[in-house]
Amino acid sequence: MHTSTGRSSTPRVAARDLTAPWHHVDGVLAAVVGVILVMGSVMVYGATRYTEAKTGLVVRHVGFIVVGVALGVFVATVDYRRLLAWWPFLYGGSVLLLLGVLTPLGATVNGTSGWYRLGPLSFQPAELAKLATIISVAAFLGAADRVDWQRLAVALGLLAVPLGLVLAQPDLGSALVFAAIALGMLVVGGVRLRHLVALGVLAVAGVALVVGSGMLDDYQQDRLSNFLSTDGQSYNVTQAQTAISSGGLTGYGFGEGPQTRGGFVPVQESDFIFTVVGEEFGFIGSGLLVALLGVLIWRIWRVAQIAADSAGTLICVGVLSMFLFHIFENIGMTLGMMPVTGIPLPFVSYGGSSIVASCVAVGLVESVHMHRFTR
Repeated sequence: MHTSTGRSSTPRVAARDLTAPWHHVDGVLAAVVGVILVMGSVMVYGATRYTEAKTGLVVRHVGFIVVGVALGVFVATVDYRRLLAWWPFLYGGSVLLLLGVLTPLGATVNGTSGWYRLGPLSFQPAELAKLATIISVAAFLGAADRVDWQRLAVALGLLAVPLGLVLAQPDLGSALVFAAIALGMLVVGGVRLRHLVALGVLAVAGVALVVGSGMLDDYQQDRLSNFLSTDGQSYNVTQAQTAISSGGLTGYGFGEGPQTRGGFVPVQESDFIFTVVGEEFGFIGSGLLVALLGVLIWRIWRVAQIAADSAGTLICVGVLSMFLFHIFENIGMTLGMMPVTGIPLPFVSYGGSSIVASCVAVGLVESVHMHRFTR
């Protein structure tokens, strides 16, 4: 004879907290970034396997990926609203770092005084400043229901300071990235059309002034003049076009590209990494990489649409604008459609500052996605 105790014999199962951030990781975004990082590592190895520094560069590249992924995961776990609250410190620190490279503390690489040397490693603060500026502008514009002239002026100031300091290095490519970030965030941030038109006119006038003032180094002016000239492209672009066009539909196969084997394409592991894909894997390989980058952009845009607040949306739009310009400019300059500015291809090109900053940027987007149900 059994006595009823009033308790169910069914084991009790703990309720699942559906608001927990880790239940809302964008797995597609994380996976596509992982695939692109692997492809990038293979491409960097392919571009450097016939050079003296092949082992060192690939090991460093993988090391940068490990550091970048670790930092990106950490940032994803932090509620982005906490980062927004710290924006004055993030912004001020990035500006100080940009000022520092213009002093004897900075190092000059390829005519640009935009680096810090840390033993065998180099650090480019402009990459960090892009993220700090995105967070700062998102915090400022996201705190208001509408953008009037006064708030627009402050937002433009936040964008103009790092842009001006980067241009003073001079780093035309990074300055253009800041301009792209500004455009994307101001459009989504609610700036009126007439204000955008006025800003566009001022931007064109500013570019003309910079080009005509002699602020740019000779090699940068040559890149612009070669792009605008109908007499032919520069050596770099000519070699890049030769490598890509010779790849045909399926390419020569990994390690078999004649331009890559011969080292004819300058800085192929970074600025012109797309030529390795085109020459050795052909149109199919290039199309696959572009498609993966397209998925990356789509997932970031999706997170922007479902963000919990306007600040989260603006963070995603800033990151999206940064990546989109990097992709368009890097592949475009490789094909001769855009001027050569030295902008890396996200997650693919060799470069520690770019890899780490790109991973942290994805971590910011994941934070917006993961914390959209928390308050």
